[in-house]
Amino acid sequence: MSALRVALRLARRNAWRSRGRSVLIMVMIGLPVLVITGVFTLTETMSVSPREGLVTELGTADARLLQTPEGTVLQQEPNGTSWNTGGPAAPKLGTAEVAALLGPGARVIPFSTGEIRLGGERVDLMETDLRDPLTRGMLTLSEGRLPAGREVAVTPALGLRPGDLLRLPGAAPLTVVGVVEHPFQPSLREVVGLDLPLTPPDDFVSPTMYGTGWLADTAKPVSWSVIPTLNRAGLYVTSHATILTSPRAVIRLASMGVQETVGLGAMVIMVVLETVLLAGPAFAVGLKRRRRELAEIAAQGGSAGHLRTIVLTDGLVLGGAATLVATVLGIGAGTLGAQVVTRWGGQVGPAEVPWGPVLGVAALGLIAGIVAALVPAVQAARQDTATVLAGRAPATADRPGWPLAGAVLVLAGLGATVVARRQSGSAWVWAAAVLVMIGLVVLTPWLVRFTGRVATRLRLPLRVSVRDAVRHRSRTASAVAAVMAVTATVVAMGIGAQSEYMDRRNAYTSARPTGMLAIWGGTMADATWNKLRAVAARQLPGVPLAAGYQARDAQDHRYALRYTVRWNGARTRRTAAIGDRALLSLLQGRDDPRAAAALASGKAVVFDASAVRDGKLTLRASSTSGPARKLEVPAVAATPADEHQGGALLPRALVEQAGFTAAERQLYAMYRPPADSTLWRDLGKVTSRVTFATEEGYRNTPDPGLWGWLGGALVLVVGGTLTATRLAAADMRPERATMLAIGAPPGTLRMVVAGQALYISGLGALVGLVAGTVTGVALSRPMTTYGDGDPATIAIPWPFLIAVVVGLPVLATVAALITRTRLPLVRRLV
Repeated sequence: MSALRVALRLARRNAWRSRGRSVLIMVMIGLPVLVITGVFTLTETMSVSPREGLVTELGTADARLLQTPEGTVLQQEPNGTSWNTGGPAAPKLGTAEVAALLGPGARVIPFSTGEIRLGGERVDLMETDLRDPLTRGMLTLSEGRLPAGREVAVTPALGLRPGDLLRLPGAAPLTVVGVVEHPFQPSLREVVGLDLPLTPPDDFVSPTMYGTGWLADTAKPVSWSVIPTLNRAGLYVTSHATILTSPRAVIRLASMGVQETVGLGAMVIMVVLETVLLAGPAFAVGLKRRRRELAEIAAQGGSAGHLRTIVLTDGLVLGGAATLVATVLGIGAGTLGAQVVTRWGGQVGPAEVPWGPVLGVAALGLIAGIVAALVPAVQAARQDTATVLAGRAPATADRPGWPLAGAVLVLAGLGATVVARRQSGSAWVWAAAVLVMIGLVVLTPWLVRFTGRVATRLRLPLRVSVRDAVRHRSRTASAVAAVMAVTATVVAMGIGAQSEYMDRRNAYTSARPTGMLAIWGGTMADATWNKLRAVAARQLPGVPLAAGYQARDAQDHRYALRYTVRWNGARTRRTAAIGDRALLSLLQGRDDPRAAAALASGKAVVFDASAVRDGKLTLRASSTSGPARKLEVPAVAATPADEHQGGALLPRALVEQAGFTAAERQLYAMYRPPADSTLWRDLGKVTSRVTFATEEGYRNTPDPGLWGWLGGALVLVVGGTLTATRLAAADMRPERATMLAIGAPPGTLRMVVAGQALYISGLGALVGLVAGTVTGVALSRPMTTYGDGDPATIAIPWPFLIAVVVGLPVLATVAALITRTRLPLVRRLV
């Protein structure tokens, strides 16, 4: 029987005999594998490729054609789509003209899409006949029947049932006769019918935009040779044949940039390092228990290589089992998680597993298990057989060159961090952090010995704990380094995330104060606007309404008057409002006689003080259909209602002096519509060209995932600390037996064990705090800056750091304090 086969059998028997330790090791190794595999599977499952979504896009049709707005020059090619505006106007096509373009035997049905606001939320509209065979497969009927004229079907997310009435703005009430489901988007809010209030778009934004279109059944496949002709007619084409013949996108490592490769490498090193440091103490526990067994093997002729192989096979067996179980659970969690996540938004396709990355992660877990057993394997090969068989603890000695090497690595990492902080991405910062972390791991035995000098000043239980930790530095250093690595990573993520949140909060800006309602009218006749204004005044009784105006030239082209200013270090473009003193009072939240006098004298009132230079404000008047102009107007700076508010207000007289006319097309009020308000619906009945918005202020909250990191750190820090504490308790049995023999109470023995947990977790947390702070501060620059001149935002999440650096060591100590520590009889040599 080969030595490897014998070692595998011994590893299997040892894993089964120490089931608790084996499960702990498997959890430490398998947890990263499970999480990463789950994320890969979830991402792949939630990604619906064009081929997978072909039926929902086209049904059984050969092509879908979208009519682009007038003046759009469109060109589709296999390698992409390009378009621009300003070209010659293409004639509007009807169903018969589209069928003629597709050739003899083509059958075409209308298929148009759009969106509308319903109850303050966006709802998709699809205008087509779901009873036609060409639409089969797009949506699945789950209740009722498919709609005919003046009837609609809705998706489950709208909460309507067959028999309910649906009131869409700008349309008569429609009867809901069916509930349909989208195969890949369970949270989709959509209404489908034959007669819906669709508004043609003003501009061609993207190929997936809404608009008027058709589904076509053709005699021949719509290939790339036919598409240019359809493009010249103003039709964007989605073809069944071109999608099937297009090559599938494959992500290759070679296509990654240098920064992405560095970031991936840093992540791999950190995952392996964390896993090795966490599982290392547990393997050391196994080595402690097997020293006598290994010594007996050595006494019977086993070589140092045989002993190394036996311990390394522990890592192979446990790492392989952990990786296998974690991979299976990760695939299952990712598949089920995709179904759950899409209930709140997004899409989900058929269950898919990216086998390349998943197998790579599995190999990473297996390697981590073997590497975690490497140090115990070296120790097993070097142990003195006679010493172990005699029951004495093996002596340990420090390597004098290691502290110097660790210090060099730390200094090199700090220098790299300073350089990486100036780079555009965060991958270089993490790469430098890996260098610092490896240096600290190498320095940890020296730190343990150095901090052990304080033991003489401690009370007896803590003094015994610290001295034992120093005496068994190889065991203690691994646990301290594990806590340090986890703490440093979590602290760095916390500072980076908090800095990014504060930067976004500081960067938030608005042209209106919080709580202001804005109603804007687009291109419409004066009579329509007057009717819209009357409806708004009737729906808002007692609410003061301030008027705003549009700037138009002699050809009746609408113009926007804009200026550029720096806000929180970033260039921000603002549109100046046009109004009188009533609007000024709303924008300032009070009456400001100085600003009102300036407005009355024909000056602009600006809420961005930096935009006013030498008493002037520079504006750019731009239009989609007229030539741009540059204006320089007199201005004064004023204080807005909110600190995050900017913008400017121009008097009508100033706009008219610049050669424009001012037409009232805006209404403003300090009013928050209640949830059951019918204001949106009533205004939409007048015209579909009305838009409205309520300024809610900055609504984002700090990243809740930050506390998820705290939960992960809780598991890793407490688990790693208790594992090392258990090993310490096993090593300290003779000392505790002596203390018990001379009358030490059980509480003192528990304090000795808890002292080990406090020392390990406390030292690791303090060192991790320093390392994590350096990395977090460095991360804040690439995460919060967007170009030259933009200062970095550095924010410290103090509650989070206290919970990590103080709370976790205290929790680990309490867990060790209440853990039952049995003390069997110890054999003594006389």
